[in-house]
Amino acid sequence: MLHKFSPIINPEELIELKDSAEIVLIDARAGINAEENYKNEHLKGARYVDLNRDLATVEKAPANGGRHPLPSLEKFSEVLSKIGISPKSHVIIYDDKNGSNAAARFWWMLRAIGHEKVRVLNGGIQAAIKLGFKTSSEIERFDATEYKVSEWKLAVADIEEVEKARKNTENIVIDVRDKNRFDGLTEPLDLIAGHIPGAINVPFSENLNEDGFYKSAEELNKKYSALLSDTKPDNVIVHCGSGVTACHTLLAMDYAGIEIPKLYIGSWSEWSRNDREMFTQKTE
Repeated sequence: MLHKFSPIINPEELIELKDSAEIVLIDARAGINAEENYKNEHLKGARYVDLNRDLATVEKAPANGGRHPLPSLEKFSEVLSKIGISPKSHVIIYDDKNGSNAAARFWWMLRAIGHEKVRVLNGGIQAAIKLGFKTSSEIERFDATEYKVSEWKLAVADIEEVEKARKNTENIVIDVRDKNRFDGLTEPLDLIAGHIPGAINVPFSENLNEDGFYKSAEELNKKYSALLSDTKPDNVIVHCGSGVTACHTLLAMDYAGIEIPKLYIGSWSEWSRNDREMFTQKTE
């Protein structure tokens, strides 16, 4: 059964809903000059969140939690309040990589505190602009709110749980990075190229069709139901490089009506900086 509130919204639907008082539109583009890009042009009415500043607590030592560990609940509460999100808000998030940048990460974080009305824009900012959604370079004005959060309600796995799971045939550990990174052929972000032994590679890009939009819920359900078979959601762990693009696959699973499995936040950025067994080209 599909989730009662779809985690995906198409640009046509956004255009119809854009004037609703409940809508809070969020620009979650990340990377070099992301905030500057937002200031130069964003979907009209959108507020900005920064991956490193707002959606993570970036440490100097990624060996402890990876490159994008979760912020404290107190900090996340402050972020939500600052950008005017309340428990009643209908939050719609976009980036420029169809959710694989930071939109899906923010979606997961909101779902993890129990916020149900949150969706990611299918096709990202490009699709909305193509359909005529107005853009702006003006500073958006909005009122701050109060959003108290008390716990992360979605399951996460730490490095020790992943260590056990990768050796257990009743568990599935999924790495969503592209195949070249998984195979240890290239590594643009972390110190070592390779993967966690025992993990399987299911690139997040396979969630999208040739036009860069999410495949249908039915297609995704067929894919992940076959992959997971009878494995219990608590026995499935999904990871990537730093717990960001893994959320793209968690969103795809939710869209497909599959219970959201565990997220390994530290991911390869943490695993590869610790004294753990690793598959690399040198160990092949």
